[in-house]
Amino acid sequence: MSTTLCAIGRVVKVFGIKGELVVEPMTSLPERFSDLHEVFVGATDQEVSRQQVESVRVGQKGIRLRFEGCIDRNQAEAFIGSFLFVPESERISLPEGSYFIDDLVGFRVVAESGEPLGVLTEVMQLPGQDVYVVESGKGQVMVPAVLEFIRSVDLKERVMVVRLIDGFLQHDPD
Repeated sequence: MSTTLCAIGRVVKVFGIKGELVVEPMTSLPERFSDLHEVFVGATDQEVSRQQVESVRVGQKGIRLRFEGCIDRNQAEAFIGSFLFVPESERISLPEGSYFIDDLVGFRVVAESGEPLGVLTEVMQLPGQDVYVVESGKGQVMVPAVLEFIRSVDLKERVMVVRLIDGFLQHDPD
């Protein structure tokens, strides 16, 4: 497939016996699932199948979704662990200063002083705020994703500048 795809959720389990799936959103705006009519489903964005969305329920306990033609639990179980993708052109618009997780993973991270810290490898979505996990030669650096610590993000150069304080570096034990 030549279109760039973006992951918006992952199928975590089946609900009931009529082919309904429980989806873990990869967005802070789960209501975006309500407008889905079609998604691409697969283990990676390179190996997907196109699925028509028959129904979506967004509730406090998560997102339940059913594909056309998926009528029972056995068919639905085949989707467990798969990601839901949409074309990049269907991504929701984010406010300035907000970024998609898959855009940030792989960024080079440097301190305000210019010292290279490592590569952003994970974004932990915690109740208070997201935390960026940076793998460095000295261990992990955990940086809260708040303006106080994220000084700049250059999407073109794929570089993030952060303000460090004591306690961010977690040295590996010898």
